[in-house]
Amino acid sequence: MSGEAAQPTGAAAGYLDERRERMVRNLIEGRGVRDPAVLAAMRAVPRHLFVEPHLHNQAYADFALPIGWDQTISQPWVVARMTELMAVDPEHTVLEVGTGSGSQTAVLSRLARWVTSLERIPELARRAIERMRDLGIDNVKIVTFDGSAGWQQGAPYDRIIVTAGAPVAPEPLLRQLADGGRLLVPEGDREEQRLKVYELRGDRTESRVGERVSFVPLIGRHGWPAEE
Repeated sequence: MSGEAAQPTGAAAGYLDERRERMVRNLIEGRGVRDPAVLAAMRAVPRHLFVEPHLHNQAYADFALPIGWDQTISQPWVVARMTELMAVDPEHTVLEVGTGSGSQTAVLSRLARWVTSLERIPELARRAIERMRDLGIDNVKIVTFDGSAGWQQGAPYDRIIVTAGAPVAPEPLLRQLADGGRLLVPEGDREEQRLKVYELRGDRTESRVGERVSFVPLIGRHGWPAEE
């Protein structure tokens, strides 16, 4: 395993396991996450391995953490709530836009048949690939690509999740949904968004708006332009 993902041992490992269990209890008791499959996935994924070693002790607190390149790993509640809204079944194929550290990717991998994840920053993609390999996750493909354009090679997808804030849902992602599929995207401005779920029903797309969130912006052809 690469240096930033070195596995703690002994008392340190036990302490982090306890923190992870407490995080899951807090998601149930304090934040209202109810889906048992989502909670099991959150319990199974060692979140501390997706941040730098000096942040291990903060990995299970309910706030975002920096991962470099002006990107973050989302707070546990946001990961759990978005995963719950996705309603992923074991036969589903999932497209994730914005791999980041790979922590959301790992959670999705425990619920879906296959996950394709797109990351525009090559170094983040490389690190996430290493983490998947080191954790033995073999139903994930991570590609360095402009996620706002989707990934036509694997379409249509049963579920698409965007883990960055977009001004509106990127049109290519809507086109890559399977019938009955669901797209989840944080929509708003660069500072604050609302979670928005789109569902494709034949030739009709339905949508509903959920919680307020704050993500880094979705940079790309169908998102925000890169700031100079």
